Amino acid sequence: MHHTHSKFVHYTVIIISQIFILAFGYGFLGAVAYYEYLAPSDSVCETMKNHPGEVTMLVALIATVLSVITATLFTLSVKEALRHRICQPISLIQLSAGVALGTGLSYSQPSTRGIDSPDVVYIWGAEALNGRMNGSEIDITGSAFATLLQEEFLASGLITEWSVKWDNEVQNDAFEVLDIGGMLSGVAAAGFTFGLPGTFNFNGAKYNISTQGVVPTIEAFSGSDGIPDANGTRLGFSGGNVTVNTGVVPGLHSGVPIPQGFSTNYSMWQQGLTANVSCQAIDSSQTQYLWNTNNSDVIYTNPAASSNNFIAGLRLWNISVNCGTNTSTAYEYVTMVDANGNGNLSGNGFLPSVVCLGPTYMNQNYTSFTIFTQGFYKYDFLKASVCEVVPLLTRVRADYSNEQISSEVISSTPFQSENAELLLFIAGVARYQSINSQGLTSSTIGDTLYSTYSSTTTEYVNNNLNDTQVYLELEDYWRGVVEFSATVRLLFLRSGFMATGSFPDNIIPNNLSSPINGTMFISTIGWTRWTKNSPTYLLATVPLTIITILTFSCALYSLLETLEEHRNHTHKAHFNVSNTIHLVMLCAAGSLKLADFGNRKGIKKNEVVKVHLEDLHSPRLST
Repeated sequence: MHHTHSKFVHYTVIIISQIFILAFGYGFLGAVAYYEYLAPSDSVCETMKNHPGEVTMLVALIATVLSVITATLFTLSVKEALRHRICQPISLIQLSAGVALGTGLSYSQPSTRGIDSPDVVYIWGAEALNGRMNGSEIDITGSAFATLLQEEFLASGLITEWSVKWDNEVQNDAFEVLDIGGMLSGVAAAGFTFGLPGTFNFNGAKYNISTQGVVPTIEAFSGSDGIPDANGTRLGFSGGNVTVNTGVVPGLHSGVPIPQGFSTNYSMWQQGLTANVSCQAIDSSQTQYLWNTNNSDVIYTNPAASSNNFIAGLRLWNISVNCGTNTSTAYEYVTMVDANGNGNLSGNGFLPSVVCLGPTYMNQNYTSFTIFTQGFYKYDFLKASVCEVVPLLTRVRADYSNEQISSEVISSTPFQSENAELLLFIAGVARYQSINSQGLTSSTIGDTLYSTYSSTTTEYVNNNLNDTQVYLELEDYWRGVVEFSATVRLLFLRSGFMATGSFPDNIIPNNLSSPINGTMFISTIGWTRWTKNSPTYLLATVPLTIITILTFSCALYSLLETLEEHRNHTHKAHFNVSNTIHLVMLCAAGSLKLADFGNRKGIKKNEVVKVHLEDLHSPRLST
């Protein structure tokens, strides 16, 4: 009775243990399939990342232990089943196969089987988890924003007439930021064409090449966390925290925490703004422009000042151009000259620019603006030129990675009539730049172009340029300025209107909000659900499943045989059929007659001979 009970426990342990291992494997895969991903805590992942050798060794050790346990359970079940089966007639070839199977498993080495075990499928790996994002940002494309912008213009003391508004454009303290930032954005955009670094920073946010009119919609990339004061939002914005209304879309299993991972990148679809800029020289036949740079007078001279390095003279320039419908627009500039009224050809630079709102033809539709410009003295590589700037509302894919924002335009649409206020503002930024960039001896626009050109050659800059290079650079510069104004004053419009405190409870009204969506990519360690076209995980469990079925079958067979022995009050011989000595002893103890090796077909004949175990107290094999 005690012998039967111990055997029953023995076989039950084998069955339960093997089923437990199989259940663990399928349960793990089921959890990955159900939750879509499984990842350890961030602290555990960090440990894995910092100690890859130790973690790999530990995981390999666990896999080896599971492999050895599986192999041992299988070996024991096969041996016991074969011991019971041999009491009934069995062919020698079947007996040989069973003995070989049991013997092979007995001598399996953990060092060679552990890492090949099906359990290796559970080893961790680097994974990129995806999560959907959505939210909202200020919508600058519709009539609601145009109305709000007009109200802000009125609140700033402006009236609604185009001509007066254009002459009295908003030029508060924030425009000083625009003056510096616009130039920096132009440098980044223009210099990138010539292979120079194109990273641009504003308000703590870092952009690649240009802003593309994108306001940060991810908190970690939003830049400054300062709180603007009461007058530091909307048109008065000059830096500070920008409200982010973006969050992760809860999945089917919101209870599963989303890991922070080693790094988190984002790809967002949102609004942007760029411009098509086309620059060309003013041909002598294009008389409609009436570009006039000949009206200038020396307004101050001091011959004695030249020896003391003081200002020897000043020249007042009146630069005018026809802005369409026979309307002349003029800007005044003052530059430093010598006592004879001449400028320094190599040291000084004069680059006047005049901005005309709208295209220069009779049927004015305010969807673009024009910039006239010309370089003098050291900027004389730039001839009298006209640039048409056509702002475009865009849909962009903004990628947030490596602590910077890079954008790609997916689609674009030109401005419509409801965007007139927005066009006015962008043109105002360009106008502000064109007037305030020129100093007594140089222009920031001219120096930007000159330094960009000179950084790409060791020769005199004027000898190494053609018109194509000049206008390509000028187009990129003004495009960068427009995109910056879109970001700054649209980050002075977007950011200003999205700044903390701009709206009650920092919630953008529905009629002023534009939906945004995208994807979050988390780099971490763990397991993700396999794709439908990649059943790798399932295939890896096939060997373990087969071994479990065989182990279960053999152990169940032995268990039933043991119960039969208990009912019949019998007891089978206790020996190991996979042991060669035991088999030789069984054969020697019986009257087994087999063909010898002298018979050429002896082995074939012996394979089909059926043998069985006799005399359980003194076991021997007989036919």
